[in-house]
Amino acid sequence: MRACTRPLESAVDLNDVARGDGYLFVRDGVGIAGRGVARRVAADIATVELAAIVHDDSSDGRAGPVALGSVPFTPGATAELVVPAVTVRKCVDGSQWITTIDDADPTGITSAGPITPTSSSYRVLPLTPIETYRDAVSRARDAVRSERLVKAVIARQIVVESEQPIDVHAVLLRLRASFGSSYRYSFDGFVGASPELLVAVDGDVITSHPLAGTTPRSGDPETDRRLAERLIASMKDQIEHRVVIDVVHDTLLPWCSYLDWEPEPSVVPVANVQHLGTRIEGRLSEPRPDVMSLVRALSPTPALGGHPREDALKLISTVEGFDRGPYGGAVGWVDANGNGTWAVAIRCAQLSDDRRRAVLTAGGGIVADSDIDSELAETQAKFQAMLSALIRA
Repeated sequence: MRACTRPLESAVDLNDVARGDGYLFVRDGVGIAGRGVARRVAADIATVELAAIVHDDSSDGRAGPVALGSVPFTPGATAELVVPAVTVRKCVDGSQWITTIDDADPTGITSAGPITPTSSSYRVLPLTPIETYRDAVSRARDAVRSERLVKAVIARQIVVESEQPIDVHAVLLRLRASFGSSYRYSFDGFVGASPELLVAVDGDVITSHPLAGTTPRSGDPETDRRLAERLIASMKDQIEHRVVIDVVHDTLLPWCSYLDWEPEPSVVPVANVQHLGTRIEGRLSEPRPDVMSLVRALSPTPALGGHPREDALKLISTVEGFDRGPYGGAVGWVDANGNGTWAVAIRCAQLSDDRRRAVLTAGGGIVADSDIDSELAETQAKFQAMLSALIRA
């Protein structure tokens, strides 16, 4: 394959490039959108496949062919990424680039027609029976109290059924309006807006921003301030958060010449909830690993699985009653140099091929002091991110 990267002079909206049938990974207007499929590649050899592409590059290494997609929740599960035929990239420095592979035609790639308002009726139904979820939380809490686990994450699923096909382009625009500072993504019907950075590699710089511990947002600043203070003071949430930070740090450290983290977690607000978050940053040692190796090592973190990992995953598979698929895994992109950005695949929906059905998954970390009703309420708050983007009268 041959690729050609050239600058784009006019302003570009990555959402309009991806539209409803392309590929998107963007945060705060910076990121990547693609259309068409030049090739599908196994995630673990994506860097090798991309490096084999002959590249006529005018960007001085700032852009070029990439592979986008998701890695499932189950460790080691097969993952396939897409190398788009046409890729548009917006960089932090404001530059914009378009990459075409072989004879891909970029004509009209950056212009999308107006979204036509539609009216539809919806049904929201539980896929996971509430009693199944409550029993799963109880069993996870019992495992922690008996010291068989430190933490386990229990999730449940709901489904949205639509009379008309769901307009993915419109969903992405709604997510931008409410969750612009989250990592918004769209890949083969898997759509979402994740606030959590799993890992990013840029040269020898590595960053991660794990989140664990959650409280709602009310819309009232004073109430949200009190909720945030309560979250910081919560022993239950601090324990849940500390487990995640320690595991992420210890997993990344062998690849790093140094790795540092914030001394205390901060509150990370998104549109409908607040999380405890701790930023981790360091420098990679030589020879540097590619970002996919780090994704595989980290995912799923204790924020989505539990700790110890193998015991927590065994419990999850026993009590939840469904296959998580990409939920709780990772979603992002990688380039020929092994650079890339990957978010934890949460606040998401998996759409059916006809776009009339969307399965949503949400969960929470269970520790010894977890209250079943509070955990159920937390999943309800987390579902709102996608429900508000999917459902329109």
